[in-house]
Amino acid sequence: STLLTINAGDYIFYTDWAWTSYVIFSISQTLMLVVGATYYLTFTGVPGTATYYCLIMTVYTWVAKGAWFALGYPYDFIVTPVWLPSGMLLDLVYWATKKNKHSLILFGGVLVGMSLPLFNMVNLITVADPLETAFKYPRPTLPPYMTPIEPQVGKFYNSPVALGAGAGAVLSVTMAALGCKLNTWTYRWMA
Repeated sequence: STLLTINAGDYIFYTDWAWTSYVIFSISQTLMLVVGATYYLTFTGVPGTATYYCLIMTVYTWVAKGAWFALGYPYDFIVTPVWLPSGMLLDLVYWATKKNKHSLILFGGVLVGMSLPLFNMVNLITVADPLETAFKYPRPTLPPYMTPIEPQVGKFYNSPVALGAGAGAVLSVTMAALGCKLNTWTYRWMA
């Protein structure tokens, strides 16, 4: 789950496709986050475990993305800690509902699904413009996804945050349920 989440984060490289990629990657990161965090949270039964999981994932990502720096890219390609607030919300739901798994699945899943795309937007805003970076750090041959294309400006109802949050809120409930279910399978296997 941690590795899949880290590897689902390079949407900033896609110039004209940045917003489409943003929606897809927001959903994939939401789903990977919620299944792993829910699994560990219900496995330990200790509120705070989901936040801890997100912290570990953030540090892993910083280390992994440090490779871009070694390759000559600017360090602002590094990912901002977008998972932590969503993990905190998951912990808060588990604690507030007195460790009720069904509430965790429903409320926690919806909150993570709706919150991560919002925090992910902060991530997208704070990193350097990919076109500017492509010209500042030129490569001998520019890959197709770095080729400058005039971006198409969408209308308000094409909001990538709303689309990511809506889809994430629905899908992450299922993944939260899977995270809980993985524990029962684990126990059955151990028995």
